[in-house]
Amino acid sequence: MTAILSGPAAPLTCFAKARKAVSFPNQKYHFLGRGVLFDPSLSSVIPRSSAYGRMTMKRKSNLIPRRPLSPVMEWQDCSSVIEADVPCSVAYECYSNKELIPQWMPFISTVKVLKDKPDVSRWSLKYEVFGRDVELSWLARNMQPIPNQKIHWRSLEGLSNRGAVRFYPRGPSSCRIELTVSYEVPEILSPIASALKPFVEGLLLRGLNRFADFAREYQKKVPQS
Repeated sequence: MTAILSGPAAPLTCFAKARKAVSFPNQKYHFLGRGVLFDPSLSSVIPRSSAYGRMTMKRKSNLIPRRPLSPVMEWQDCSSVIEADVPCSVAYECYSNKELIPQWMPFISTVKVLKDKPDVSRWSLKYEVFGRDVELSWLARNMQPIPNQKIHWRSLEGLSNRGAVRFYPRGPSSCRIELTVSYEVPEILSPIASALKPFVEGLLLRGLNRFADFAREYQKKVPQS
C-alpha cells in the first residue's frame, strides 16, 4: 500500500501494510493504516480526511437539462356541405366578397380587407360557446383561387386556422358547396374540445344555408351575363 502525506515538511512516500502503524519523521501525525492517523499530542485517533482535508473529485454530469415542454395544442377539422339553387359562378362571386360574410355566417362579427393588400383581411369572431363568451381575431391571406371552383385561405397571425370553399356544378342553375375549416382549439375552449367539433360544424351548416338564401337574393338583384 502506498501512503502519501503532506504536512510542515516535504511530502513523504512509504510502503506499509494496511494494518500496521507507520510513523513519519517531522510529521505531526502517525499513520495507523486504513486512512486513520494518530495525534500523540492529543492522544486521539483522527481520520486522515480530517487531518489533511478531504479530497473529493466531482464527476461531470453528461445529462443535458431538459427544457419544459410547451403544451401541444389540438387541431380540429370541420366540414359542411349544402346544395344551392344558384350556379357556381354566382355562389363563387358572393363568397368572394369577404366583407359580406358576417351577414350570413353567425359567429363572424367583422371582416375588413386591407386597402393596400386586397388578398389580406382581418377577421373577428364573437360568440357564446357553451356558456362562455368567446372573442377571437386573426389576419388571413387568400391563396390563389380557382375561379368558380375554389376559394382557400390560411391565417397569418392570431387564431391559427385554414380552410377552403369548393363549388361543384349540379346543373345549369344549381351547385354543391363544400366548406372545410381547420383551426387550433383556443386555450379557453380546450376543456370542451371534444364537444367543440360538432358545435362548429352545426354553425357552419347554418351559415351555408343562410348563404344559399343570400346567393339567391343576390342573383335576383344582379343581372347575369
